[in-house]
Amino acid sequence: MRPGGPTTGAEIDRSVLLLSLACCVSMMSQRICDAMLPELSRQFDASLAAAAQVVSLFAVTYGLAQFFYGALGDRHGKWRVVTYTTLACGLGNAVAVLAGSLEALVLARVLAAAFAAAIIPMSLAWTGDAVPYQRRQETLARVGLGTTSGIFTGQLLGGLISDTVGWRWAFVLMTVLFLTVGWLLQRNWQAQQRSGAPTAVADANAPGIVDQTLALMRSSWVRKMIALAVLQGAGGFGMLAIVASHLHLQHGLSLSGAGSVVSLMGLGGVLYMALARRVIGLLGERGMVLVGGLGVALALLAVAWSPSWVAIALSMLLGGFAFFMLHNTLQTLATQMAPQNRGMAVSLFATALFMGQALGVLLASLLIAPLGSSLVISGGALVMAGVGLTLHALLRRRHRLGTKA
Repeated sequence: MRPGGPTTGAEIDRSVLLLSLACCVSMMSQRICDAMLPELSRQFDASLAAAAQVVSLFAVTYGLAQFFYGALGDRHGKWRVVTYTTLACGLGNAVAVLAGSLEALVLARVLAAAFAAAIIPMSLAWTGDAVPYQRRQETLARVGLGTTSGIFTGQLLGGLISDTVGWRWAFVLMTVLFLTVGWLLQRNWQAQQRSGAPTAVADANAPGIVDQTLALMRSSWVRKMIALAVLQGAGGFGMLAIVASHLHLQHGLSLSGAGSVVSLMGLGGVLYMALARRVIGLLGERGMVLVGGLGVALALLAVAWSPSWVAIALSMLLGGFAFFMLHNTLQTLATQMAPQNRGMAVSLFATALFMGQALGVLLASLLIAPLGSSLVISGGALVMAGVGLTLHALLRRRHRLGTKA
């Protein structure tokens, strides 16, 4: 095992479990507002586009903050950064509980995003430090099980809580979860310190943010991965907030019903993560990105045009499985873009992903009125097909040239 992380398989398993929990709560925080957008629009007497700022500005802040956390994790240790920011995330969610206006809620979401930004990318980077590349995709799938579970539970609970006890209680729940998981991370970190086992790779002499970013962007492979991350964020994650509104407005589903259907995408991701070892062995990297990209494109087209919400529900489930086949492979490639500056590399990837998400939500919310939600979702399907086909071609070329991803 590499220096700088847990030294036994049991320690790795415990650490991965805790990181998975932290990623779950972080993703719940991102997706908790998806199904409540129509309710927020009504509560604050605002347009759907205005209400969507609780999603889009969260993603913008989340993406921009990556620049700070990447360098911070490389300098001071990724586990430490995950621990402190998980605890701090409770603050932004507590402020959201008390928000008296849409503007105040948006500001609270921005505050939460500024802390939540560290959790998933630093967890991925920590795993990249601790686990060899040959076993990394499988291990990242275990970390990703928490991420996909967060999508599922966040979308489900966001709509359910809004329909029953009110949207504020969703942020009460998030506050409690962040503080609890942060406490568990802190205890684990202290236990590892007492045992003398280092908790993360840290390099006090790591280059600064600007130097690392410029060095990374000189690589054509890094630039291509960043571009694909932007497109995947826009065409995939960016569509999730719109699908819930599409089901509510076009099919007459309640907020909890729409949230439940959309959450099936996260459940499909959970199924993929559970079967990741077999799927990876069967398809390999190139097969996974091709099947994943085309699969999620077909699912989004079914969501856009099917008259039956039952068929849409099945499409969301299968689409989630396909989407996370593609996403897990992209994440694995991101952890190997620059091993010497892995924290910054993964953070840059995450920045691109969530800036793409923000762009997708913004464009979709503006285009729904003139084009209709079906055409907007279809546009997202074309983007996802393009991502899968492009990445498949890039990986095939690298394999032909004998270049390690």
